[in-house]
Amino acid sequence: MDIKNQDPKNIFIHRDLSWLSFNERVLEEAMDRGNPLLEKVKFLAIFANNLDEFLMVRVAGLKRLLDAGYNHKDNFGYYPQELFSEIQSRIESLLERLYSLYKGDITKELEKNKIFILRADQLNAEQKKAAKRYFETTIFPIVTPMAIDPGHPFPVLVSKTKAFGVYLGRNDSPYLALITVPKSIPRLFKLPSEKNEFCFILIDDIIRENLETFFKGFKILGSFLFRVIRDSELSAEEEYSLDLLKVIESEIQKRPKAKVVCLQIEKNHHPQLLEMLSTGIDFSKDQVSLIDGDLDLTYLFELPGQVNKPDLFYQSYVPVKTGFENIFDKIKESDFILHFPYQSFHPTVDLIQSAARDNDVLAIKMTLYRANENSAIIKALIEAAKNKKQVTVLVEIKARFDEEKNIYWTRELEAAGCHVIYGILGMKIHSKMTMIVRREEGGIRRYVHLSTGNYNEKTAEIYTDIGYFTANDDFAKDISDVFNVITGYSLPSRWKRIISAPYDLRQYFFELIDKEIAAQKKYKNGLIFAKFNSLEDPRMIEKLYEASNAGVKINLIVRGICCLIPGVEGMSENIEVKSIVGRFLEHSRIYMFNNNSDSRMFLASADWMTRNFDRRVELLFEVNKEELKQHLKFILEEYWKDTVKSRILTSSKGYVRPEKTDNPFNAQESLIGYYAK
Repeated sequence: MDIKNQDPKNIFIHRDLSWLSFNERVLEEAMDRGNPLLEKVKFLAIFANNLDEFLMVRVAGLKRLLDAGYNHKDNFGYYPQELFSEIQSRIESLLERLYSLYKGDITKELEKNKIFILRADQLNAEQKKAAKRYFETTIFPIVTPMAIDPGHPFPVLVSKTKAFGVYLGRNDSPYLALITVPKSIPRLFKLPSEKNEFCFILIDDIIRENLETFFKGFKILGSFLFRVIRDSELSAEEEYSLDLLKVIESEIQKRPKAKVVCLQIEKNHHPQLLEMLSTGIDFSKDQVSLIDGDLDLTYLFELPGQVNKPDLFYQSYVPVKTGFENIFDKIKESDFILHFPYQSFHPTVDLIQSAARDNDVLAIKMTLYRANENSAIIKALIEAAKNKKQVTVLVEIKARFDEEKNIYWTRELEAAGCHVIYGILGMKIHSKMTMIVRREEGGIRRYVHLSTGNYNEKTAEIYTDIGYFTANDDFAKDISDVFNVITGYSLPSRWKRIISAPYDLRQYFFELIDKEIAAQKKYKNGLIFAKFNSLEDPRMIEKLYEASNAGVKINLIVRGICCLIPGVEGMSENIEVKSIVGRFLEHSRIYMFNNNSDSRMFLASADWMTRNFDRRVELLFEVNKEELKQHLKFILEEYWKDTVKSRILTSSKGYVRPEKTDNPFNAQESLIGYYAK
């Protein structure tokens, strides 16, 4: 097949439609009978949160194109209006499935296990009293009703705000008012209940039941709950900025007033109130999303933490602790890797904390893309600076939806005396690397940590990632050079142990693929085996098609977006693609090339997306120690064997479950057991 002359729709899956398929697989986990009930509830919340972000970024960007009158095909063969229509149809279908599942099977299961989310008319006398008391003592003092009239223009409602639109009447005159649902308190209020019962009510319903309290002397003619979602993509003109930090701060401040991309309202609504509301928000009522159920199911994140029923969760496990008497001695002894969350993240934290307190440590250099609140790693960096170490931190302040948090950390680090670099014009620093410079007998030694994931203690408990520890001097020289390129004016060159984007990462992968094509022609053993998050770059996909046509066997484990179509005769018949969605978010990036049976194994911060190759600072590095190579190969093979949580991407662009076997295999559960031995 000559793909150069093909309609892109025949050779690619659109990246946005592929993402919706990924979120559909998340929703399917909430339907999986093999998952404990409260884990299924979490998957509902994850699905809802994912969809919000998709609307705020991808749909928002598409609407910008439509508003600008842009009418050209994208790389995947779609016109903006065509894509928008298909996305809207898919989202509508997914929301129907979401609410059907939640209001049906999930609610029945919750009630069977004596977990109840009640409406106001379902409360008994004691529960009504508790809800009324909570309204009077907590909700009422927080909430401020807002009149809408010529003297009170329609207020700015930040993205994801939930509010009641209230249609009022007095002396035959109509009025409009708003009451926002407060974000400063949990949405679920726990009610008094019988032993072993757990009863809740949404604060939305408590407010609804007490609306008259806010409008004495007025008659409520109608009301409904609504929710706004705004464009949250930053659009800073970085190249014209002298201070990137101030530009990003300014862009964040614009978000509350950004264009509304989605208006969700309750299905049972007052038509005249909707007319007034859509006018005030400046959103076409024809595009309003009618929700047959509770708005914003992310409140379900709150439920599991308030229910003490261990049998309704995954069987607990403790990440295997790999503590060392001295982390520097351990690294010096030999390179090693840790696989999270199966193994403890503590040694990573210990490395930074030990460096902060070690009198012989002279400097710490580190990149931070996402860090958790109350981060022990950031506290250690602050401590190191106070202990007079030279601390250089590259904080990526453009990490989406973590911008404000990262700006806060930037201020804290700078105040402690750290040298902070916050981004590069036109680039995101997505690589995860640390270097510690230590004075030892015989001179200076540098310790390096590289990872496929973030320096985030919280996500390390639920994301699968791999951390690599080494004191290899070639690694140290390369990482020193990378920091110099990022922080100064040094020009990059090909390094000994690492490959970087945006300089030569795509080209290096192409060279590795070309070697497999050559090996296939000569030895008939071309093989590429890789695991990563997303495959979207058209040039990379075309290269993989070329390898497939040459006979190279290609096995890909792609958790999220995959724009490649496998199994198409004459194009991709030698490519298989699987996706795994389970109790952990598969985040590790592992790349294996057979290299004529002398396999080469790589770890990376990068997926195979255009942004990773062209608009981010990324690192790929080879693992040479045979023991570690074999272990990484074992990890790939374990995931490939999965028959419980994996889905297979077909040539028809859909995902199917593997055929049922007598011995179902769950890779994540198997790895928990493997590391616990």
